[in-house]
Amino acid sequence: MNKIYVIRGYKVMLDKDLAELYEVTTGNLNKAVARNLKRFPDDFMFRLDEEFKNLLFQNGIARWGGTRILPYAFTEQGVAMLSGILNSDRAISVNI
Repeated sequence: MNKIYVIRGYKVMLDKDLAELYEVTTGNLNKAVARNLKRFPDDFMFRLDEEFKNLLFQNGIARWGGTRILPYAFTEQGVAMLSGILNSDRAISVNI
């Protein structure tokens, strides 16, 4: 529950948190999404732009390490769709 945020009026989870939940790397999660973009309309998923810039400004950024690309935020429908396209044991059991 502490990984659910309200952003732009949607309850969302971030890609890095979902990768941990589904036991895959964030990179592999994002690759699976990129291969299946048609399954993720705007009300399923969106990129954090201004919100991410604000977080970086507030927290400061390291020259090396950390997130370098804009993270995805997934709504409830997007989280359900992810379980169908990821190939981890956890994602398969969630999808079933």
